Amino acid sequence: MDKLEIKNLHVCIENEETKQRDEILKGVNLLLRTGETHAIMGPNGTGKSTLSETIMGNPKYQVTEGEILLNGHNILQDWVDQRARLGLFLAMQYPVEIKGITNAEFMRAAINARRPEKSPMSIREFLSDLDQNLALLNMPESMADRYLNEGFSGGEKKRNEILQLMMIRPKFAILDEIDSGLDIDALKVVAKGVNTMASPDFGTLMITHYQRLLNYIHPDQVHVMMDGRIVKTGDASLAEKLEAEGYAGLRDELGIQVDLVDDDQIANQGGKAS
Repeated sequence: MDKLEIKNLHVCIENEETKQRDEILKGVNLLLRTGETHAIMGPNGTGKSTLSETIMGNPKYQVTEGEILLNGHNILQDWVDQRARLGLFLAMQYPVEIKGITNAEFMRAAINARRPEKSPMSIREFLSDLDQNLALLNMPESMADRYLNEGFSGGEKKRNEILQLMMIRPKFAILDEIDSGLDIDALKVVAKGVNTMASPDFGTLMITHYQRLLNYIHPDQVHVMMDGRIVKTGDASLAEKLEAEGYAGLRDELGIQVDLVDDDQIANQGGKAS
């Protein structure tokens, strides 16, 4: 069993206007084991995507305190490629387009980077896995020969992230809002791809705003983030409660001082926040 553990993580980012450092994460604690699926929910601007980018090592985010441990090894000094070789994978909210590198070339290089130098995946094995996974995700074979994400629709980019996940087979996948912008049919396909990865050797951390994703990828634990911290953890029923009641009730119950979009909507209607 592998473990990804986040301890008292504090993260800042430079404010482009003031040039001052704004603290986004204010002491995040989380433990994810292989064989588990966790979901992180929370209002906009609370630090969910900051957490995912920090785990993977985006230098834009400055860790000021805490640790990120993979099987006891603090990965904060590791470069992004080193973290990927150790078994971490990030399905990005906004995948970038890279001209000149095909999907197939990118995925085979990523797979072989995690294998011994003298034991790369054979072309035959790679193509067999690729054909199988393309079919499962309802993606045409031509996708393999297109440049990485170039000219892809939003839905194609999300499916392509899951295709990479299924091909690379990491220890831990961080899925940053893979459901955003997807219609229900595309969501089912993406969820099907993630669910095929389920095993005692694989763990998933999903970041989402909506409970609907959790209808198709069932979490073992649901964490709620507010004001840069995880403020509540529960089972899947917690997500259902948030979907029905919103975040304002939980915020007030916990006595957290943070503004929510719901407050603006209520104010515009001439009412008061609950």
